[in-house]
Amino acid sequence: MPYTYENSKKNKYILHSRQTTLKNGAKQTIYFFAKEAKEGALDAVPAGYEVSESKNGLPVLKKSK
Repeated sequence: MPYTYENSKKNKYILHSRQTTLKNGAKQTIYFFAKEAKEGALDAVPAGYEVSESKNGLPVLKKSK
């Protein structure tokens, strides 16, 4: 079951990840939230990260302190 976050406005978002290739050829994993489950949906928040909410209610993934 994918990780779901409900914001203060009661909207639900699902956490996803995707591997991208940078211009220098290095690979990087990006994390993002979407309203619908797509390919790359994650079951849990990755280790070392936490979910917070921006001023306009969108969830963002930040590194833990």
